[in-house]
Amino acid sequence: MASTADFRNGLVLNYNGELHVITEFQHVKPGKGPAFVRTKLRNIKTGRVIDNTFNAGVKVETARVEQRPHQFIYKDDYGYTFMDAATFEQIVLPDAMVPFADLMKEGQEVTILMHAETELPLTAELPTTVELMVTYTEPGLRGDTATNTLKPATMETGARVQVPLFIDQDTKIRVDTRTYTYVERVK
Repeated sequence: MASTADFRNGLVLNYNGELHVITEFQHVKPGKGPAFVRTKLRNIKTGRVIDNTFNAGVKVETARVEQRPHQFIYKDDYGYTFMDAATFEQIVLPDAMVPFADLMKEGQEVTILMHAETELPLTAELPTTVELMVTYTEPGLRGDTATNTLKPATMETGARVQVPLFIDQDTKIRVDTRTYTYVERVK
């Protein structure tokens, strides 16, 4: 059990019989009335995000979750296959449990959340940023830099990301996996 004072991003709650991850929370203390905590909870199975408000001091049931490093090996008809870096065991996750699949390339390090009691995989998470090669993008026009103009680019994994005009084909860039946005060019 955890109190609302224990809330932090990434905490896994057993809410309404399903596992949810806190993606955002804000403690609000209005001038009139009791304090409360606004949260955004992401359902681990479906990926749906819901807004919920908890009264301050309320006890909520938490779930014990372990983060284990895995390596992405390949994708087939059954789903995505990952290998545990320590034991070399392989786990297959269905498409619904891998929300960022188009940013993953073979050999990519991934963190898989495992339920501690049942040893079932819950979801897979990429690092905050990944380095990918641009395979196709339109050439940028010279002198068209009055504003922060972006153009679409296709990555080596097939993902489409908006990049600045100066990025050319065969350039390695860093992409934020949470927002699918360009971060910087990689030297």
